[in-house]
Amino acid sequence: MRFLRLLLLLASSLLFNAAIAQNQQQQMKTFVDGLMKKMTLEEKLGQLNLLTSGEVVTGSAVSTGVESKIKAGQVGALLNMTKVDDIRKAQQIAVEQSRLKIPLLFGLDVVHGYKTTFPIPLALSCSWDMNMIERSARVAAIEASADGINWTFSPMVDIARDARWGRIAEGSGEDPYLGSQIAAAMVRGYQGNNFSENSNILACVKHFALYGAAEAGRDYNTTDMSRVRMYNEYFPPYKAAIDAGAATVMTSFNEVDGIPATGNKWLMTEVLRKQWGFSGFVVTDYTAINEMMAHGLGDLQTVSTLALKAGTDMDMVGEGFTGTIAKSLKEGKIDLNTINTACRRILEAKYKLGLFSDPYRNCKGDRKAEIYTPEKRMEARKAATESFVLLKNQQQVLPLKKQGSIALIGPLANSRVNMTGTWSVSAELTKHPSLLEALQTEVGNQVTINYAKGANLTADSMLEINSTMFGRSLNRDAHTAAQLQKEALEIAAKSDIIVAALGEASEMSGECASRTDIGIPDTQKELLAALVATGKPVVLVLFAGRPMTLGWENEHVPAILNVWFGGCEAGAAIADVLFGDVNPSGKLTTSFPQNVGQLPLYYSQKNTGRPLAGDDKWFTKFRSNYLDVSNDPLYPFGYGLSYTTFSYSDIQLSATQFKPGGSISATVTVTNTGKYDGVEVVQLYTRDMVGSIARPVKELKGFQRIALKAGESKQVTFTITENDLKFFNSELKYAAEPGEFKLFIGGNSRDVKETGFSLL
Repeated sequence: MRFLRLLLLLASSLLFNAAIAQNQQQQMKTFVDGLMKKMTLEEKLGQLNLLTSGEVVTGSAVSTGVESKIKAGQVGALLNMTKVDDIRKAQQIAVEQSRLKIPLLFGLDVVHGYKTTFPIPLALSCSWDMNMIERSARVAAIEASADGINWTFSPMVDIARDARWGRIAEGSGEDPYLGSQIAAAMVRGYQGNNFSENSNILACVKHFALYGAAEAGRDYNTTDMSRVRMYNEYFPPYKAAIDAGAATVMTSFNEVDGIPATGNKWLMTEVLRKQWGFSGFVVTDYTAINEMMAHGLGDLQTVSTLALKAGTDMDMVGEGFTGTIAKSLKEGKIDLNTINTACRRILEAKYKLGLFSDPYRNCKGDRKAEIYTPEKRMEARKAATESFVLLKNQQQVLPLKKQGSIALIGPLANSRVNMTGTWSVSAELTKHPSLLEALQTEVGNQVTINYAKGANLTADSMLEINSTMFGRSLNRDAHTAAQLQKEALEIAAKSDIIVAALGEASEMSGECASRTDIGIPDTQKELLAALVATGKPVVLVLFAGRPMTLGWENEHVPAILNVWFGGCEAGAAIADVLFGDVNPSGKLTTSFPQNVGQLPLYYSQKNTGRPLAGDDKWFTKFRSNYLDVSNDPLYPFGYGLSYTTFSYSDIQLSATQFKPGGSISATVTVTNTGKYDGVEVVQLYTRDMVGSIARPVKELKGFQRIALKAGESKQVTFTITENDLKFFNSELKYAAEPGEFKLFIGGNSRDVKETGFSLL
């Protein structure tokens, strides 16, 4: 009886909540219906128009006559404003000087933090810590909304498997399962449960779709793939973000099936809205409508009409909608209902944000104390320590002892402005310490820190300029490479250990930062070789926005700590890890190639009809391999060392078979066999041995972060259900097929324990 009463109470609660939601939906419809009846065609098209203030540069075009257009009701949103007073003034123009007083949206690329910057997204993903990742987005939303911003162009959820592509830094790596978990976490962090709190902002999932698969790793380039691959490997993170409630979606620059995404009706209407149930609005990327002309799709009027009819609702900066759609309507090339639908979607977003009730809710300037606080910076510091990946630690060079002397050498050792990484457009570039300053603070008078720049970023001065844009200059030294290296070697000679801070500058990855050579740049590599030749222990602190080719470094450098770009507290976080205050726990979310010729490279490959035989040979004639290098990555997906070591028991299954609707559990015992407390990311993979289509050799299906004290053991259990085994077949039906499966558990995708089971 008690159980029945609980069920009745639960049912009543659900009905009550559903009734409230339905009532709110009706109130919104009534309000928007009334407003749209008052709107002229020009004002409706104005809501579809997103202009830039020019304050922050994220594209090649800059809007003109913005104020007069706002007064005329020809602007629905502005992007790239970061000053709360300026945002308030722009909002005042909209709600006090335009005819219908419709408030503006204010968008910005708040990609990995606002003023308090967290590690770049690729680095964040290496934490495998969903709570921390969600919290990073929450902090970003709190700070951005306090400065008037109510819309972020994030998360970027593009699957990327080619490290030449610069924007790999902005996503979560190569795996659709992990990428989906992170996409949902970011959306929850930005948007919260609803928009009643003024610290919640609209998330914008980008770039829909397939942008990370650009040919040759060259930004904005063509993408072409089968729909089976789209649904199984590239679509899942987008859908996960939609399922988590993402309010907006951004189109990608590439084409899909020969039609640019911005004008692709199958993508924007059939998939996004009909199949996935998305009800928010779609915005283009920067001038993406105009760029369809270069794709060869027609003049501005033609491509603008194509985009609007496809399901794109808002035009970023291009002004193709406001400039041509009225003419297309008059000529019968588009109907009024299509325009009304797009306008309604944008007005509904503003209504949900509460802007019609209080258009100044985010720009009163009364929340500045919430920005860049010591508490938030400490969160960023902890996040950075979780993101670092220890790639090598021969003879336990790390952690360092707080004694003697350290030579800190490299062009990135004393650069504050590069610490935050790419897409940190609102970061406080000079308020945080450089690595040199952080190490000096950490060790005080316990250790002597001897510093030398040692090399410029690269021998090519123009390449250095292009790699240090947006105020990220490394202040190129006029001395010759030989002179800089000589100074570094003199510093090294009087030090006990060498810490080499080398790698990429922050703008060597990111948008329009594709590279055909993804190794450490020339002069830095020469410096590193000279430092190793001294015979003293060398720790390579690697700054990177992508997987890099580190074959020589892996062979010759005793210790390599990949610190990516760790955000505003990167310097302090690096010090925490170098000296062992924090034990590194990051695990790679991208495979590191042996050389660039292996790209694209990813662990979840499919076998060819002529795979290698599985023995120790890495070359066999008439098999799928290279003459000059093995098929293996240098560092596999999921890889990352610790100052301690972990052992795994054999896998124990609760059963070796199960029926649809059932499940089995898989358990391993993980033991910390070293001398330090540590965190391990335990990873579960499966393989479908026989399918109606070729299936990957491994697929990530679960993971758990566990903390273990030295000598401690824990049992880790995963539950496997039919849903974990589903995939899209050749008819794009999503189902699990009965048969044999392999199951793997381990600390990375290569080093695993293995067993098997059957789905009946």
